[in-house]
Amino acid sequence: MTSSKKQTRQKRIVDELAFQPSLRVADLADKLHVSSETIRRDLDELTKQGLIGRTYGGAVARRSMQEPGLNERHNLLVEERQRIAKAAIPALAGSKHFMIGSGATTMQVARRMAFEMNNITVLTHAFGIATALSMNPTIKVFMAPGRYYAKEGAMHGGQTIRFLQTFRADWAILGASGLDEEGGTDAVIDAGEVYATMIQRATRTMVVADHSKYGESFAAQYATWKSIDVLVSDQAPPTRLATAINEAGVRLVTAPQ
Repeated sequence: MTSSKKQTRQKRIVDELAFQPSLRVADLADKLHVSSETIRRDLDELTKQGLIGRTYGGAVARRSMQEPGLNERHNLLVEERQRIAKAAIPALAGSKHFMIGSGATTMQVARRMAFEMNNITVLTHAFGIATALSMNPTIKVFMAPGRYYAKEGAMHGGQTIRFLQTFRADWAILGASGLDEEGGTDAVIDAGEVYATMIQRATRTMVVADHSKYGESFAAQYATWKSIDVLVSDQAPPTRLATAINEAGVRLVTAPQ
């Protein structure tokens, strides 16, 4: 009877995540009328089965090769991404020219830059990034042309790449759909090409990504670990990935809880 109840409860958790891609332990405990400790055990078991992804204090729907759109990702792991953004800013101090890729985490970094940094220049291909930075009148923003990709709210293609190739930056700041032992990957191949160009045109590269990206691999590998200078995340990576990052000489910044 107990096993049957657990199976029913765990199926309900997976079903809930199908409709709401991110849920907190407390919310699930309230919905299912069980203790938070019971929910944590359920989440751990479902994660081991590969049915869901674990987050600090909750769970997210299982990732696939087709990453959720940007609007959906903006509502996932918001607290984790805000902490990542706050931890990223000190490493950028003193720099004046930036290239920033599209993404939910890079959006949080852009918002933080608008709040904390002045008299900088930013080149981006993402409308959301440009809008966030425009809140600070001392920041010069250059928007790359190209073919508009609505799902990501960003410009891609040959025009975007040629535009970026005419500039230099102190930093390229990029997100990732996945981080595996080889480096950073993205679900959108055209986006991967833009990110790779930003890396080529920047003196240093920072990747900002939450822990749910660890161990995930997507179609476009835009960077090896040797081409990345700093990784900012909300949790330390698992052992094998941490070894690959360390061997490449990447500086790991883990945002405080």
